[in-house]
Amino acid sequence: MTTRTATRADGEVFDFNLNAVEAESDLKPYVFLWASKENPNRRFTMQHMEGLNVWPLMVAADGGDAAAMAGIFREALGKEQWNDFRKTPLPQYKLKALFRAYREYCGASEGELEASSDS
Repeated sequence: MTTRTATRADGEVFDFNLNAVEAESDLKPYVFLWASKENPNRRFTMQHMEGLNVWPLMVAADGGDAAAMAGIFREALGKEQWNDFRKTPLPQYKLKALFRAYREYCGASEGELEASSDS
């Protein structure tokens, strides 16, 4: 069996131009309120799920569903907001409700996220 490796010069035709791909939906950020002792009106802004960098999400998904969800929040909030978000104790039922609302806002079904965490 022989393996054929084709190389193309920069000016040659390509099969797919990933640079030309645009989002199919408006990637408007998601904003939610989560009060702390210091700020009763603290607002957090999460990037739209479709715009998140997939590489850290795939690594987080290897740790199971909870790790995948935390990875999504970490990426969507960004480092500074993620650290602030974690300073206030958070019951699991509130985290689940927030994730459900964020997922619906972004137009992602629960099944899509479960499928992505297994791959």
